[in-house]
Amino acid sequence: MEPEPRVVLIVDDDAAVNRALSRAVRSLGFSVHAFESGEALLASSATQSPAILLLDLHLPGVSGAELISVLQASAPGLRIVVMTGRDVAGAREACLAAGATSYITKPISRRDLSALFDG
Repeated sequence: MEPEPRVVLIVDDDAAVNRALSRAVRSLGFSVHAFESGEALLASSATQSPAILLLDLHLPGVSGAELISVLQASAPGLRIVVMTGRDVAGAREACLAAGATSYITKPISRRDLSALFDG
């Protein structure tokens, strides 16, 4: 019997990005739970045992940076990869200092995803 695939959480307010990332992640053999906001993620029980969280930095409401802090307290084993299409000075350093494990810029290729999950 094959082991159950690990879970990848995706938080991005752009529905098209959520769909594209979900397809790519599933093609790598992972289960996916996608959310359009940080609040939706926090309202779920999905952070219990995921392999990794792909987190958009620029979200309405609870921002990606704020979500990192909340998740560090509630889900300390969660691997958080911050992703952004608008890379601003100091954001990478701030996210990594807050507890993110990686910081990548969009667009994200299937090869980039695969490298994140292998690491």
